[in-house]
Amino acid sequence: MTLIDGKAIAAQIKQEIAEEVNEIVARGGKRPHLAAILVGHDGGSETYVAHKVKACEQCGFKSTLIRFEDDVTEERLLETIAELNANDDIDGFIVQLPLPKHIHEQKVIEAIDYRKDVDGFHPINVGRMSIGLPCYLSATPAGIIELLRRYEIPTKGAECVVLGRSNIVGKPVATLMMQKAYPGNATVTVCHSASKDIAETCRRADIIIAALGQPGFVTADMVKPGAVIIDVGTTRVPSTVTKSGWKLKGDVDFDNVAPKCSYITPVPGGVGPMTICSLMRNTLLAAKHAIYTV
Repeated sequence: MTLIDGKAIAAQIKQEIAEEVNEIVARGGKRPHLAAILVGHDGGSETYVAHKVKACEQCGFKSTLIRFEDDVTEERLLETIAELNANDDIDGFIVQLPLPKHIHEQKVIEAIDYRKDVDGFHPINVGRMSIGLPCYLSATPAGIIELLRRYEIPTKGAECVVLGRSNIVGKPVATLMMQKAYPGNATVTVCHSASKDIAETCRRADIIIAALGQPGFVTADMVKPGAVIIDVGTTRVPSTVTKSGWKLKGDVDFDNVAPKCSYITPVPGGVGPMTICSLMRNTLLAAKHAIYTV
């Protein structure tokens, strides 16, 4: 069994990005600038945004954090998005999800200029991805694909089961695994809450990508020997052995599943770090206008 070290790969990628940024700035070019909008004080969102700000420093980017209380109006939030769209110094920006219930998330996503949508959530980027055109890929699926690439895991003709059909992970990663590319060219099955006999479907899989948000859902009896397991789950569960009183648990019963696998990602330290460095790569592309012209 090989442990897929997302933390190490992410550090390597951020170093590659930093070197390219240094070259751009040395030639008199503009330093990439990422902005983030954070609404409220959700613990998970606070942590993610803090990691993104730190990653910007490591990559040599400028970063701007815009904070609102959770009672901010949808109108005010949309005004801020319009200002960022019009700000030529901002190459890309994100609105950290989830948002308070009184704000329509899809309306917010569609308000972002798709050329600055470095989260890859805008329908234009999603649509371009679905037909294999250049676009900003959603960060978590892009990170998963990069892990498969860097570990040289065979995907052509592989049976791939994606657990979960969210717009952020399940649907886009299934699309990417179907593309005529490497990693890709897999036979993909997407399982969700209405799927029958998920365990039997998983037992046929060469690759399982678990993105359900249900801790420990994938058990050893669902995994065939030699399978590749990508665990996207990051659920906070109570813990008596950590200072915070909680720990992150993935969608896979790691201790019992890992011995059966050829490759597996841990939680934490697997997919999570790759999500943030994929966002950095999208920001660099935005700064270079490598996908869309201004």
